[in-house]
Amino acid sequence: MKWEKLKPPEPDDPMCCCECDIDPCGCCCDCEDLDEAFNRWLKDRPPKSGCQSPVLAALIDRLEISMVPALVLLPLLLRVAALHYLLGITTLTALPGLVLWYYYATHRKKRRTLFFLTLALYSLFYMYYLFITEILPRGDVGQLQVCTVTSGVILTIVSLIHTKRGPRFVTASLHEAHSQSQEANKDFTNLNGCIQSAASTTEKQAELQTTKEAMTAKWSRCPVCKVMRPPRAGHCRTCGSCVQRLDHHCIWINSCVGQANHRSFLLTLCVFVLTSLYGISLVLRSLCPRQYLMTALLYCPAVYSQSSTALCFTCAWYSSIVTAGLLYLLLVQVLNISFNVTERESQLALRNKTGQSRLWGLVIDTGEYSRGFCQNWVEFLTMADASVSPRSSLTDLV
Repeated sequence: MKWEKLKPPEPDDPMCCCECDIDPCGCCCDCEDLDEAFNRWLKDRPPKSGCQSPVLAALIDRLEISMVPALVLLPLLLRVAALHYLLGITTLTALPGLVLWYYYATHRKKRRTLFFLTLALYSLFYMYYLFITEILPRGDVGQLQVCTVTSGVILTIVSLIHTKRGPRFVTASLHEAHSQSQEANKDFTNLNGCIQSAASTTEKQAELQTTKEAMTAKWSRCPVCKVMRPPRAGHCRTCGSCVQRLDHHCIWINSCVGQANHRSFLLTLCVFVLTSLYGISLVLRSLCPRQYLMTALLYCPAVYSQSSTALCFTCAWYSSIVTAGLLYLLLVQVLNISFNVTERESQLALRNKTGQSRLWGLVIDTGEYSRGFCQNWVEFLTMADASVSPRSSLTDLV
């Protein structure tokens, strides 16, 4: 998949032919950079800078090979970590650092990658595979517990697919529909004012105030997309589009989290965390039946006597690290929803020093859209559902 097609050029930056959809195969590119590289290669001239061949660099840059490390390195690293507890400590300590390094490398280039989505899905299926093949034959897990874990895995995948339907992108027709709605509301208000002349002054003032708020909504023009976007919408430089009520770009789902998929994203986090915690508890009870759950993860005697038990114990530690990170993300999401603030608005308020830090810095309260705890959750749970747009189909599968 060529993700550069999804990323529009920066302002006043000419679009290369290989970034359009005219050439579906993508093998007949005639852009100047690639032509110059081939010319230097045919004439045996060295590249202008660097020691890597520009032809190879151009070809590698257009290939999506980010899925390979997750599919190959993850089982290898986990089996190496299962050989000895010192190797396990070293590997499980270095693995999050490698993932963070790759995240900053891709985040700095503003590029989409399948690495994190592949890593998340492959980790889920690999942990479930080990649970069925290694833990279930031990006889310590009942059928009801297996059905519970299986149902949790299925619900996680279903909610993830629903999240991947799209965050609802901002289109040019959205502002036109909003303008027409404003005119209709204005005409309807004037008509009601003529017909209901005997209405009370308080009701009239409430209607006028509602109409005024709807007509004075702060719409802004995106400098990149050149479209008018509604309040709380933002431009994602990774996806290359403006998203309604943009919260953040999640690398684990390879998509933005916005108005249309924020609820399903929160549901995915909840189901995954609960399933993971339950699965880890079953694994530890099977491997260390005489230990408490809180201490079994830190001390489990004779677990490295067999390779299968050592691998399961290492995977329990790996799942605990992943679950701890997602549990923190879930906590931040719940607090942001409680204060009716998105992650993007928190970052902007923190940068501009316009928000107040609450709960030891876990949430930044802007105070702009908050209507109280209950009203904030009601607003979040009753947001409009996703409307399928031409741009939303780009992220249906990946």
